[in-house]
Amino acid sequence: MANSVRPFLMFEGKAEEAMNFYVSLIPGSEITRISRYGPGQPGAEGSVMMAEVSIAGQTVMCTDSVIEHGFTFTPASSFFVECESDEEIRRLAAALAEGGAELMPLGDYGFSRQFAWVNDRFGVSWQLNLS
Repeated sequence: MANSVRPFLMFEGKAEEAMNFYVSLIPGSEITRISRYGPGQPGAEGSVMMAEVSIAGQTVMCTDSVIEHGFTFTPASSFFVECESDEEIRRLAAALAEGGAELMPLGDYGFSRQFAWVNDRFGVSWQLNLS
């Protein structure tokens, strides 16, 4: 049996910036572990070899890929955030969409009082819900 199952985000040189952004937006979040590439290692010196960030209690692993890939993040996989207030969903929707894209702008879609689906500036997809 597996010991654990966690989301894993592979960035192209922006892992630490993304983690700091998420920690700044979502209360109770923190970077819990980070190891960096050093001199002579395959990644750019100082970039993230492996890290863990706790986002509202969900552990997410992150890395800066040392290999160029023909793919990146897709909205088919996203973080689903249950927001507690109108103010919170508006704040998160605006901050996460800045420099990214609104896939479904904040609004009432019938299944929720307020819902938004956005890609942040790093390409990570977020569904925000206020039921």
